[in-house]
Amino acid sequence: MPSLLLRGMPLLFTFLWSTGWIVAGYSARYADALTFLALRFGTAAVLVALLALAAGAPWPRSRRAVLDIALTGILLHGIYLAGVWWAVRHGLPAGISGLIAGLQPILTALFAPVLVGERISGWRWLGIACGFAGIALVLEPQLARVEPAALWGVLLPVVVNVIGMFAVTFGSFYQKARVVSGDLRTMTAIQYTAAFLITIPFAWALEPMHIEWNLTMALVMLWSVVVLSLGSIGLYLFMLRRGEVSRIATFLYLVPALVAVEAWLLFGETLSMLQIAGMAVTILGVVLASRK
Repeated sequence: MPSLLLRGMPLLFTFLWSTGWIVAGYSARYADALTFLALRFGTAAVLVALLALAAGAPWPRSRRAVLDIALTGILLHGIYLAGVWWAVRHGLPAGISGLIAGLQPILTALFAPVLVGERISGWRWLGIACGFAGIALVLEPQLARVEPAALWGVLLPVVVNVIGMFAVTFGSFYQKARVVSGDLRTMTAIQYTAAFLITIPFAWALEPMHIEWNLTMALVMLWSVVVLSLGSIGLYLFMLRRGEVSRIATFLYLVPALVAVEAWLLFGETLSMLQIAGMAVTILGVVLASRK
């Protein structure tokens, strides 16, 4: 594969990844978050499985391999996307949710010593501190306007979104460590099946499972399945297999800015000067934490 194409993959992935918050924002207007995700996971699982069967792709033979792949699917797709989409559905602006997502490189650096024995430099610790300080600046104007009795209603979407970020971080570590071989098509089919099975009971228990179908929702579902579930995730798994984790983490600091611009263009979301400053501090923190 040409080296230029390989070098451009992280940038393409980052752009596609950022659009996930935009489709989450559109979906929040017409559909329950977990219900939509369950349908998305199920549709993607069927499509990828049919593609794998048509191509004669080999399926994992051991139960352990299937369980490892299923667990990564639950972490990378089920818990992570459920956290993001539920938070956006319950009032967290897409731009702020994207900013929280930009902390994934910081979480990676924070847990790397425990999980892979990597030493954290002083610059990375400074980046971690800047990242959380920036998040505090971004959230402060919203939290300051909230009455104490309603504070938990504002914080809960943030907490759920952060839980999703922990899930995708640990899922990436587990994917790199345990899922090191196998066909990406069959592996993706298993992952989405596991994500569907873990999401559908929560959708049934917590939501009326409502989706208002219209042209917007059809396009959102099409983009979510084809571009995000098949395209961007396929790129992500391919780069993980090639050992591109550090490069992906470096490029992810662009996600907050991309989501903020996309949300401004499409949703009219605005940020105060304090929040813009917080975003700059957060991006600085991610850059410092991601440097070698």
